[in-house]
Amino acid sequence: MPIPTPSGPPIDLYVVQPGDTLSAIAYERCGCDVEELMALNQISDATLLQVGQRLRIPVRTKYTGPMLQLLPDSEVVYGPAYRNFDIASFVKKQGGYLARYSERVNGQVRTGAELVQLIAQTFGVGPRVLLTLLEYQSSWVTGEPNSQQKLNFPLSHGHGGQSGLYFQLGWAANRINEGYYTYKRDGTFAFRLLDRKRVLAAQGLNAGTVGIQNVLALTNGWEDWQKAVDYSGFLRTYETLFGDPRRYAIEPLIPEGLEQPVLYLPWPEGRTWYLSGGPHGAWFSGSAWAALDFAPPDVVGHCAISQEWATAAAPGLVLRSEDGQVWIDLDEDGYEQTGWVLFYLHIASLDRVSTGTKLARGSRVGHPSCEGGAAESSHLHIARRYNGEWIAADGPISLVLSGWRAVNGLAEYEGKVVKDDQVRHACECWETEVNGIVSDNPETL
Repeated sequence: MPIPTPSGPPIDLYVVQPGDTLSAIAYERCGCDVEELMALNQISDATLLQVGQRLRIPVRTKYTGPMLQLLPDSEVVYGPAYRNFDIASFVKKQGGYLARYSERVNGQVRTGAELVQLIAQTFGVGPRVLLTLLEYQSSWVTGEPNSQQKLNFPLSHGHGGQSGLYFQLGWAANRINEGYYTYKRDGTFAFRLLDRKRVLAAQGLNAGTVGIQNVLALTNGWEDWQKAVDYSGFLRTYETLFGDPRRYAIEPLIPEGLEQPVLYLPWPEGRTWYLSGGPHGAWFSGSAWAALDFAPPDVVGHCAISQEWATAAAPGLVLRSEDGQVWIDLDEDGYEQTGWVLFYLHIASLDRVSTGTKLARGSRVGHPSCEGGAAESSHLHIARRYNGEWIAADGPISLVLSGWRAVNGLAEYEGKVVKDDQVRHACECWETEVNGIVSDNPETL
């Protein structure tokens, strides 16, 4: 699918603070006119701002990034190009610090290669990209980190994320996704460099390149960033490790005319659940707004394990079932990098379906809980990937569950679902007429 033509400058979201005025925000945040902000945010009275209100703020800058394509999109996402890539064998062969590294994550000791694999799977980011960043930033793959900073913060150099490889890889993957999916959605993106300059992504780039440029922007000022995203920077390191990136190109990654398979609401027929979260990040804030949240009726505002069952929205093969996550392969080829995959999050370990299970539509998957991620009330988080790319809920291939189509709000978690003349708005509430939805998915025992 082509990158859309931007309709204007890239947009930041700003949350109104006590004492803010629209004129001050216009002057300090974007150097624009009050009238432009009013039109952009559909404000009729400039004096009626509310604390906590979200405003769209246009980003303007004289700086533009280079046109050099770093990697094809199929390398940047965890897609078909990685179907047969053995991370552990590659890392061992290189013989660097990463090959000897281990870290305890969620009570389990994992090797460096296993951490790269874990982040690639959950964030949907290509492991060759992560390995190249580790080598380029801190020589972890073929050599040794030469400072305490590169040992503790191998990717951000202390400018983002927590210390330790697991958090550093997650930080980098989230920033890659932020650039990738924002540029793919809007056709424009503004990098925020270490020296606080704002830089526009060049028009005509592919989304994968923008994602890599974004993570490198956060650790470099203007001069160093231009070197990092030129031939002699990240790209040269990649080619030294893996050769010509064009041999991994799979185009188009998302075919024209691709349609979602028929999906049903993921809980049993006749039961009412509640839309608690509209389109939002599938895995952390950087990824596409690919996910919806649904809350069962028996757990209200706390994290007790629900007695209700989340069920399969379509037939498929369970690829992974761990840490609150269930990944369902709809084409049942056994590879999460290819075709349609459904992602369920916050599924309790108690009674959760096992890896390798073949599910019929309506089969029991598990009970909603808060396991596997940040949550304040038990719910089911559901999202889609195709060929490794998170597919935005609002389209162009809309997430449709039993005819209910997802629609974005202004910010993450806002929004609604629509079916014919019915509308249900996302709300942290349990109100049948506001966000209640009755399922038509017959349960299969």
